[in-house]
Amino acid sequence: MGLLAYLKTQFILQLLLGFVFVVSGLIINFIQLLTCVLWPFNKQLYRRINTRLSYSLWSQLVMLLEWWSGTECTLYTDQVTVDKFGKEHVIIILNHNYEIDFLCGWTMCERYGVLGVIIPLHLCV
Repeated sequence: MGLLAYLKTQFILQLLLGFVFVVSGLIINFIQLLTCVLWPFNKQLYRRINTRLSYSLWSQLVMLLEWWSGTECTLYTDQVTVDKFGKEHVIIILNHNYEIDFLCGWTMCERYGVLGVIIPLHLCV
Protein backbone atom coordinates (compact mmCIF):
# COMPACT_ATOMS: atom_id res chain seq x y z
CA MET A 1 0.00 0.00 0.00
CA GLY A 2 1.47 3.32 -1.06
CA LEU A 3 1.58 6.41 1.12
CA LEU A 4 -1.28 8.07 -0.77
CA ALA A 5 -3.51 5.01 -0.44
CA TYR A 6 -2.68 4.85 3.25
CA LEU A 7 -3.53 8.51 3.80
CA LYS A 8 -6.90 8.07 2.08
CA THR A 9 -7.84 5.46 4.70
CA GLN A 10 -7.12 7.73 7.65
CA PHE A 11 -10.22 9.04 9.41
CA ILE A 12 -8.56 12.31 10.40
CA LEU A 13 -7.83 13.15 6.75
CA GLN A 14 -11.40 12.28 5.78
CA LEU A 15 -12.67 14.47 8.60
CA LEU A 16 -10.40 17.31 7.51
CA LEU A 17 -11.63 17.14 3.91
CA GLY A 18 -15.25 17.18 5.09
CA PHE A 19 -14.55 20.12 7.38
CA VAL A 20 -12.85 22.09 4.59
CA PHE A 21 -15.81 21.43 2.27
CA VAL A 22 -18.42 22.52 4.82
CA VAL A 23 -16.52 25.63 5.93
CA SER A 24 -15.70 26.70 2.39
CA GLY A 25 -19.33 26.12 1.43
CA LEU A 26 -20.51 28.37 4.25
CA ILE A 27 -18.02 31.07 3.31
CA ILE A 28 -18.91 30.90 -0.37
CA ASN A 29 -22.64 31.03 0.35
CA PHE A 30 -22.12 34.04 2.61
CA ILE A 31 -20.16 35.82 -0.12
CA GLN A 32 -22.91 34.96 -2.61
CA LEU A 33 -25.41 36.53 -0.23
CA LEU A 34 -23.30 39.68 -0.08
CA THR A 35 -23.21 39.92 -3.87
CA CYS A 36 -27.00 40.29 -3.97
CA VAL A 37 -26.53 44.05 -3.61
CA LEU A 38 -24.88 44.04 -7.07
CA TRP A 39 -27.93 42.58 -8.84
CA PRO A 40 -29.90 45.84 -9.32
CA PHE A 41 -26.83 47.75 -10.53
CA ASN A 42 -24.74 45.32 -12.56
CA LYS A 43 -26.25 41.92 -13.40
CA GLN A 44 -23.27 40.84 -15.51
CA LEU A 45 -20.79 41.41 -12.67
CA TYR A 46 -23.14 39.62 -10.27
CA ARG A 47 -23.30 36.60 -12.60
CA ARG A 48 -19.54 36.51 -13.21
CA ILE A 49 -18.77 36.59 -9.49
CA ASN A 50 -21.32 33.90 -8.68
CA THR A 51 -20.09 31.74 -11.55
CA ARG A 52 -16.60 31.76 -10.04
CA LEU A 53 -17.94 31.13 -6.54
CA SER A 54 -20.08 28.21 -7.72
CA TYR A 55 -17.13 26.72 -9.55
CA SER A 56 -14.91 26.95 -6.49
CA LEU A 57 -17.42 24.98 -4.44
CA TRP A 58 -18.47 22.38 -7.00
CA SER A 59 -14.92 21.69 -8.18
CA GLN A 60 -14.13 20.30 -4.73
CA LEU A 61 -16.64 17.50 -5.31
CA VAL A 62 -15.23 16.82 -8.76
CA MET A 63 -11.74 16.59 -7.24
CA LEU A 64 -12.97 14.05 -4.71
CA LEU A 65 -14.56 11.96 -7.43
CA GLU A 66 -11.48 11.89 -9.61
CA TRP A 67 -8.67 11.85 -7.05
CA TRP A 68 -10.15 10.18 -4.00
CA SER A 69 -12.20 7.46 -5.61
CA GLY A 70 -10.11 7.11 -8.76
CA THR A 71 -13.23 7.23 -10.93
CA GLU A 72 -12.68 7.83 -14.62
CA CYS A 73 -15.52 9.28 -16.68
CA THR A 74 -15.44 8.74 -20.43
CA LEU A 75 -17.50 10.66 -22.95
CA TYR A 76 -18.18 9.01 -26.29
CA THR A 77 -19.08 11.54 -28.96
CA ASP A 78 -17.94 12.93 -32.28
CA GLN A 79 -15.62 15.90 -32.81
CA VAL A 80 -18.43 18.13 -34.14
CA THR A 81 -20.22 17.86 -30.80
CA VAL A 82 -17.03 18.44 -28.82
CA ASP A 83 -16.38 21.63 -30.78
CA LYS A 84 -19.75 23.01 -29.61
CA PHE A 85 -19.07 22.47 -25.89
CA GLY A 86 -19.19 25.75 -23.99
CA LYS A 87 -20.57 27.64 -26.97
CA GLU A 88 -24.24 26.66 -26.83
CA HIS A 89 -26.99 26.53 -24.24
CA VAL A 90 -28.14 23.00 -23.57
CA ILE A 91 -30.22 20.90 -21.25
CA ILE A 92 -28.65 17.60 -20.31
CA ILE A 93 -30.74 14.85 -18.79
CA LEU A 94 -28.82 12.15 -16.97
CA ASN A 95 -30.27 8.72 -16.36
CA HIS A 96 -29.35 8.18 -12.72
CA ASN A 97 -28.51 4.62 -11.79
CA TYR A 98 -26.70 5.60 -8.61
CA GLU A 99 -26.99 8.51 -6.20
CA ILE A 100 -23.68 10.10 -7.23
CA ASP A 101 -24.03 9.84 -11.02
CA PHE A 102 -24.41 13.61 -11.21
CA LEU A 103 -20.73 13.94 -10.26
CA CYS A 104 -19.74 12.30 -13.54
CA GLY A 105 -21.82 14.94 -15.32
CA TRP A 106 -20.06 17.64 -13.30
CA THR A 107 -16.70 16.07 -14.19
CA MET A 108 -17.51 16.42 -17.88
CA CYS A 109 -18.60 20.02 -17.31
CA GLU A 110 -15.33 20.74 -15.51
CA ARG A 111 -13.26 19.22 -18.32
CA TYR A 112 -14.91 21.47 -20.88
CA GLY A 113 -14.85 24.63 -18.74
CA VAL A 114 -18.54 25.07 -18.01
CA LEU A 115 -18.82 23.79 -14.44
CA GLY A 116 -19.44 27.20 -12.89
CA VAL A 117 -22.37 28.05 -15.15
CA ILE A 118 -24.41 24.88 -14.76
CA ILE A 119 -27.62 24.84 -12.79
CA PRO A 120 -27.75 21.57 -10.90
CA LEU A 121 -31.21 20.09 -11.19
CA HIS A 122 -31.51 16.41 -10.51
CA LEU A 123 -34.71 14.55 -11.10
CA CYS A 124 -34.62 11.02 -9.83
CA VAL A 125 -37.44 8.73 -10.85
